[in-house]
Amino acid sequence: MARSPRSKPAASRSAAELAILYKISRAMAHQRDIPALLNEVLDVLETEMGLSRGTFTLRRPDSDVFAIEASRGLSAAEKRRGQYRLGEGVTGRVAESGQPALVPDITQASDFLDRTGTRRKQRVAFLCVPILHQRRVIGTISIDRPPASSEALKRDLDFLKLVADLLADAVATIRERIEEHESLLAENRRLRRQLGDQYRPGNIIGNCSAMRQVYEQIAQVASSNATVLIRGETGTGKELVARAIHFSSARREAPFVAVNCAALPENLVESELFGHEKGAFTGAMQRRQGRFEAAAGGTLFLDEIGDVAPPVQVRLLRVLQERAIERVGSDRTIPVNVRIITATSQNLEAAIREGRFREDLYYRLNVFPIHLPPLRERRSDILLLADHFVRKVNAQYGRSVKRISTAAINMMMAYHWPGNVRELENCIERAVLTATDDVIHGFALPPTLQTGEQTHTALLAPDGAGLKDLVDAYEREIIIDALKKHRGNAAAVARELKTTQRIINYRIRKLQIEPRAYR
Repeated sequence: MARSPRSKPAASRSAAELAILYKISRAMAHQRDIPALLNEVLDVLETEMGLSRGTFTLRRPDSDVFAIEASRGLSAAEKRRGQYRLGEGVTGRVAESGQPALVPDITQASDFLDRTGTRRKQRVAFLCVPILHQRRVIGTISIDRPPASSEALKRDLDFLKLVADLLADAVATIRERIEEHESLLAENRRLRRQLGDQYRPGNIIGNCSAMRQVYEQIAQVASSNATVLIRGETGTGKELVARAIHFSSARREAPFVAVNCAALPENLVESELFGHEKGAFTGAMQRRQGRFEAAAGGTLFLDEIGDVAPPVQVRLLRVLQERAIERVGSDRTIPVNVRIITATSQNLEAAIREGRFREDLYYRLNVFPIHLPPLRERRSDILLLADHFVRKVNAQYGRSVKRISTAAINMMMAYHWPGNVRELENCIERAVLTATDDVIHGFALPPTLQTGEQTHTALLAPDGAGLKDLVDAYEREIIIDALKKHRGNAAAVARELKTTQRIINYRIRKLQIEPRAYR
C-alpha cells in the first residue's frame, strides 16, 4: 500500500480506516454479484490507500482449488494462472490454515510461488488473510506493498483482516443465493425437459405455450380412437400433428394414409376414398382399393376436409356412423377399422352457415379439436425452427452454414409469415443454397422479407435491389455483429473495424442502429 494511513497520527489513521470500511459496507449493501462487489472493494482500497496490486481468491464449489476472482494490476492471462490448492504457496497455506501470513520481502521467501508471474523478483512485502465463513475458508485477500517496518506491516495486516471479516458474510450469502438460483434453474430445466419428453413428439419443433398445449392434447387423444379435427392456417404443420397422433397410438405399426382432399378432382374423390369396382365408370379397367381400405387397422388423414363436395360429405357421414364403406359401383358393404383424423384451414362454421358443409358431419368430425397457432403468434419459436431447418438443409445438400446473422434474424422476427412454418422452411432452404460463406445474411433472404419499415434495413426496393441498398445492408450487418461482440461499445467496434469512433457513430445514426440493444 503506497499511501497507507500508517503515516498519519493514530486518530487520523483510524478515521481514514473507518471511512474505508464505511465505503466497503455501502458496496456490500447494493451489490448482488460477487465479482462486482470484490472489484468495487478493490476500487476503494486503490483510491483510498493507493493499492498497487491486490487479489481476491475464492474457493471453487466442491473443490480445494482457490482461483483469483478479482484483482488489480493483473492481466486476464495472469489472473488465469493464479490458482492455488490447499497448502500450495503462501496463498494456499493461508487457505489451508485459516491464519494470515505476512512476507516482509518476497525475494527472501522460498514458498512464495509468484504464480501470476508479475513480481519478477521485485523487493515487495506480501500480505495475505483468509476470508472465513462459519470457520471455513471460502477465499483469501492478498496485497503487495513496499517493504516497511514490522509494526507498519502488522498494522496493515490487521486492517486487511477487518476487511476480510466484513466481507465474509456478504460473499457467502451472495454465493449461496447464486447456488440456490442455479439449483432452481437446473431443476426447472430438468422439469421442462421431462415435460418436453412426455408431450412433445419428435417431429414437431416449438416450445411456446401454445405448442406445449398442442403436445399435451396429442398425448391426451393418442391412446384413444376418437376422431380428431386439426384446425390451422396453411403451412402450420397439421399433417405433422396427425402423424404424431398416429405414431403415439396403438395403431403405430399399421399404415398412416394421407389424402389432400383439395388436390383431388371432384369426380375422383369418391373413387380415391372408397375404391371402385371394374367397369364402375369409364376408365375403371379393374377393381381398385380406396384409401379407407389401404389404411385398414391404421389412420386415415383427410387434409382440407372443408373442400369435400356435399355428395362425398354424405358418404363420409355414413362411414363415421357405421364404420363401413361401399366401393363405387358396388352395393357390398365392407367393414373398416380405421381411425379418422381430419384437418382444415377453412372456417367450417361459416361454411355451415353458407350451406357448403354439413352440420351433422361437422359434429362427427369435431370430437376432439386441436388448434395449431400461426407462426406469427409463436415468434419465440422462429429461431428454433430456423436453426432446425438450417441443420436439415445442411445435411440434405452437404452445406456447412453455421449461423444466422443478426440482420437476418431481425427480418425473420419482423415478418408476418403468411405461409407459416412451410414458408419459413422454404426461405431457409433458399438462403442456405445461396449462401457464399457459413452465415445466412439478410440479403440472402427472399424479397418478401425485406421489410424496411419494420427492420430499418431498406435492403430491397419494390423494383429490386440497388447497389446503395445492398452496401448499406451489408455494412449494417457488419456493424451490428461487431456491436453484439463488444456489447454495444462503439469505441471497441471502431478499433476492430480499423476506423474512427466518429465514423462509426455517424454510420450507426445513418443506418438507424441502436447500440444499447446489444449491451
